Amino acid sequence: MEEQKAIEIIKSSGDKVRFSLTKLRSSLQRSGADDVLVEQIVNQVRDELYQGISTREIYNRAFALLKKKKSVFASKYKLKKAIYELGPTGFPFEKFVAAILRYSGYTTEVGKIMQGHCVSHEVDVLAKKNGNVVIIECKFHSEEGRNCNVKIPLYIQSRYNDIKTHWEGKGSNSGTLDKGWVVTNTRFTEDALVYGKCVGLYLLSWDVPKGDGLRDRIDRLGLYPITVSTLLSQREKQFLLSRDIVLCRQLLNDSFFLDHLEINAPRKEKIMKELHQLCNC
Repeated sequence: MEEQKAIEIIKSSGDKVRFSLTKLRSSLQRSGADDVLVEQIVNQVRDELYQGISTREIYNRAFALLKKKKSVFASKYKLKKAIYELGPTGFPFEKFVAAILRYSGYTTEVGKIMQGHCVSHEVDVLAKKNGNVVIIECKFHSEEGRNCNVKIPLYIQSRYNDIKTHWEGKGSNSGTLDKGWVVTNTRFTEDALVYGKCVGLYLLSWDVPKGDGLRDRIDRLGLYPITVSTLLSQREKQFLLSRDIVLCRQLLNDSFFLDHLEINAPRKEKIMKELHQLCNC
């Protein structure tokens, strides 16, 4: 009853995003927090609800409570927001997607120029595995609520077909051109999903395919973007991104970048501890 009341308060505020405490509980559980802590935060957030509160304010409050308890939980909780922070350009997101694929056994190239039958194309990510080649277009949105409509896969499929015609015509020995991918940090509209399935495009978004979407892959492999860290400043994150450090796991291997940033030993130790916990290693 109390939870239903809380939901009605949010709905009556006019906020465009429907919110429920069940959804909040689920997102807190994904952060790794135990059931006791999750219920403490849900109860405290529920008690602090007021007429007109936005979902963003609720998110920020839950994040602050998690961060107070354990920074690594807060880092995982802010995953979606952290991917938005890879912007404002889409290039860091392309490198992020390439990095995830490399840890899944692919070799990758970013910004590859490929010849088509009619014209040449710049491909965001070219990935190869077991003799198969995939062409990946990354669609990054720096603002929430902007989804990929059917125009995106329509456009990508036409580019893929042009490249495939040339690829097959020249009798390439570089592998089999398997399929085209479209990867976005947001979501696809229903028409986009239907068209992608119809023509054989692989669509990867925040929660598609079910159980193997971007969020699932990141959680499963521990491949969190450097922007999830609650201990690094925005300036430090931008410095690391400019040096092609897009994953927390990469910084674990190249921790000397923290020395370039003149981070003192005690703080560096805390950052490295957080990274180890995020990467499950």
